[in-house]
Amino acid sequence: MSATKKGTDNDILTYKGHPLMRHNNIIYYGSMSDRYIIMMQILETKVVKDIEVATKVSVQLQQTSPSVRPKDRIVKKTEKNGLYTALDIAVVWLNRALSAK
Repeated sequence: MSATKKGTDNDILTYKGHPLMRHNNIIYYGSMSDRYIIMMQILETKVVKDIEVATKVSVQLQQTSPSVRPKDRIVKKTEKNGLYTALDIAVVWLNRALSAK
């Protein structure tokens, strides 16, 4: 993972150039100031050597526009086995969406 941004009150974790934030079982990837963001929801976990590991993750590419109805904000969605495969698809989807004109 990339280093956190230093010099702010709240250090923000970044991954491949985009912010990565977690709230309970939901991980947001990207910036709300951009046109798109990724939402990953951890659906299932298992314990491996005293560490809880995500085994099933829902990935959604969403528009951030407040004028779009919440139901219509989802552009793409999938489910992946494991957090790393979910992050792989999240990076590709977000970069493609943000670079499209």
